[in-house]
Amino acid sequence: MFKFIHAADIHLDSPMHKLDLYEGAPADDFRRATRRAFENLIQAAITEEVAFVLIAGDLYDGDWKDYNTGLYLVSQMARLRDAGISVFMVRGNHDAANKITKTLRFPDNVSLFSWDKPGTLKLDNVGAAIHGQSFASPSVKKNLANRYPPAVNGLYNIGLLHTCATGREGHESYAPCSIEDLKNKGYHYWALGHVHNHEIIDQNPAIVFSGNTQGRHVRETGSKGAVLVTVDDSFDTQLEFISLDVVRWVIAEVDATGAKNEYQVMDQVEKTFQSLLEKSHEIPLAARVHIFGETPAGNKILSDPEHWVNEIRSAALDRGNSKIWVEKVRFDTRMPDSANLLDQKDGAIGELLKLFDELSMQTSLQQELVRELADLERKIPRELKDEAEGLKFEDSEWMKNTLKQVCPMLIKRLLKKRTIE
Repeated sequence: MFKFIHAADIHLDSPMHKLDLYEGAPADDFRRATRRAFENLIQAAITEEVAFVLIAGDLYDGDWKDYNTGLYLVSQMARLRDAGISVFMVRGNHDAANKITKTLRFPDNVSLFSWDKPGTLKLDNVGAAIHGQSFASPSVKKNLANRYPPAVNGLYNIGLLHTCATGREGHESYAPCSIEDLKNKGYHYWALGHVHNHEIIDQNPAIVFSGNTQGRHVRETGSKGAVLVTVDDSFDTQLEFISLDVVRWVIAEVDATGAKNEYQVMDQVEKTFQSLLEKSHEIPLAARVHIFGETPAGNKILSDPEHWVNEIRSAALDRGNSKIWVEKVRFDTRMPDSANLLDQKDGAIGELLKLFDELSMQTSLQQELVRELADLERKIPRELKDEAEGLKFEDSEWMKNTLKQVCPMLIKRLLKKRTIE
């Protein structure tokens, strides 16, 4: 019997995305997150006394600014060497983009598969054969699996591959292959990388995405880690996902339905934070807060979102004991049908409310508005439009939700201006 750990997509020293700095936020926890998760991987390998560790690509996050990341990596690999643990790696698309690592010398317990053709390494001490091939460039579109060699008789065969497999949403179509391509090789285990969600594609043979070791943005929610694989003398395979992440991304869904005022909404926010911390066993969280539901407090909140974002961050610091970092807040509340926005039915305010209602209901008016905003849309940075929660001027649902949020803010400003005058 022997054990090994399958990991991938470590993205060492990758920065956390979309995290605003504000007073009291747990910045240090997030800044070093990928390193600390990697240290957890190393420690897990030592504690479990595994025979070897597999890294299925994207150990790095593109090119480094200097050698500090490399020196840190060598020190961690040396810990495994001192424990008698070997490491087998393939380069992924991010690794292939890294120029410095091509000259970096690893400790002698680390084996990196070549990029020019698939290779096989036999481990006679445990009775295993590992097959792998690295990416030659940051974008590999051909099927690498087809060229992998057949299984070696009498040994436990492992395929180490960086691939999108049959394709996964949000991941580039690199080294695509079918499940049948993998099964036809006759291997016992396929250690896949590139897809950041843990997924067991098949049990016989085991075809597994380990997922990444540390989430880095809001599209990488939930527990992240690696797979501990135990192989018995009959080559039966047992899989166990082990959590390694040191901070965790979550969506904080806050149902404000029935809240009579904004302070009751805040009570729901605090309860949600407490529940999320309990479920994460006190692991620091990066939270995107989504407040939704029918409440009379909706327009009060929407009329001054900056104030309430800071109230929510204050609640996170208070209730979360500095273990919750509020990445972003999305307000999606609505007034009860019986309530009026600001009791303004007549005059200029009433006309404005009527215009917003018509814009929300009529697609043709929305399209006209999009044309009016075309110049502004062209000037907006791409990164603000490409992300999942980005600006999508031509999306009817996005436009309706945006108009719903803008209306109370505009009304408040107009009323304030009228009071001053």
